[in-house]
Amino acid sequence: MSLFDVSRQRVKVAAEVDLPEILPPTRLNRRQLARLDRAGTMLVLAAQEAWQQAGWESAENLPLVLGTTAGGMLLGEAYYRQAVQQPLWHRQQATRAIHYQPQVQARMVLDAFGFSGPITIISNACASGSNAIGHAWDLVRCGQAERVVAGGYDALGELVFSGFDSLQALSPTVCRPFDAGRDGLALGEGAAVVTLETLESARRRGAAILGELIGYGTSIDVHHLTQPHPQGNTTLTVMKQACANAGVTPEKIDYLNAHGTGTLLNDSSEAHAISEWAGRRATTLPVSSTKASIGHLLGGAGAVEAVICLMALREQWLPPEIEFETPDPACKFPIVNKPQDARVNVVLSNSFGFGGVNATLILRRWA
Repeated sequence: MSLFDVSRQRVKVAAEVDLPEILPPTRLNRRQLARLDRAGTMLVLAAQEAWQQAGWESAENLPLVLGTTAGGMLLGEAYYRQAVQQPLWHRQQATRAIHYQPQVQARMVLDAFGFSGPITIISNACASGSNAIGHAWDLVRCGQAERVVAGGYDALGELVFSGFDSLQALSPTVCRPFDAGRDGLALGEGAAVVTLETLESARRRGAAILGELIGYGTSIDVHHLTQPHPQGNTTLTVMKQACANAGVTPEKIDYLNAHGTGTLLNDSSEAHAISEWAGRRATTLPVSSTKASIGHLLGGAGAVEAVICLMALREQWLPPEIEFETPDPACKFPIVNKPQDARVNVVLSNSFGFGGVNATLILRRWA
């Protein structure tokens, strides 16, 4: 960690994004750029990549759906530090208070690319990014919008890092999801933005289609504020729900990107749910958690992992899980521990969060 002092913390490692000093050109003016915090900068960068690749032009009534847990938390930390250290000095405090709100960061995205429309912020812990994309899919599927911009983002902050560390949820060694010797998660930061549209819209403008979102499920259990249900009952429910939406069975899933945080309870719960859901398919179903490589991105996790799944579909390979050694006995499925070519047509991605929230996305290759 180099973003803040971790000398007093139990764990001192996290996955930091290497941000450019100068952002690519957008419609944001100099004052707006100066007000972007780290999270807002990552969000605008990801949106800029998605906007360019989609080839969309400015539009009215284009919904924006974003998932985040901390939003502008870094601005809140800066506000608090100044209030404590210099209580009579109020410069920039009003700006921090305003831009702390995630809808203001979302507004920056609209301003950056010249479109307008309703903004929806989804903040339900580590399933936020997946639920944002799932909600956007619902808007398109139900005919409420022809096109939607969606994604998830979060930046590393001292409050969040020290909070997870105080819970002893961070690994003091290395993050090893589903490993029998796992001892915690690794935090990271990042942002991913995708553009969703109807097939008619994509074909009409000759778009390069990266993949098809065909299924989504979400639910909340009431087992515990932070601990998942030991047998993964609600996890099982949302995977079945997503499959029913998509019209596929476990036998049709070629790869599963697990939530897989590396904590004892989460991985055990998810392993039970995957094994029961997949049945006989479990013994041959490739599974991995990419959090072992990039860290847990909290509100950005589900969105980034959806993009990883799109990469797997387009490039026909299985994303590996590094540092994996000995499988947990609850795992009835093989863990992908090195990059390998594979025939991948349908993938499933899981995201779970504190409070019992669960979300599953299913994506299909576009031939």
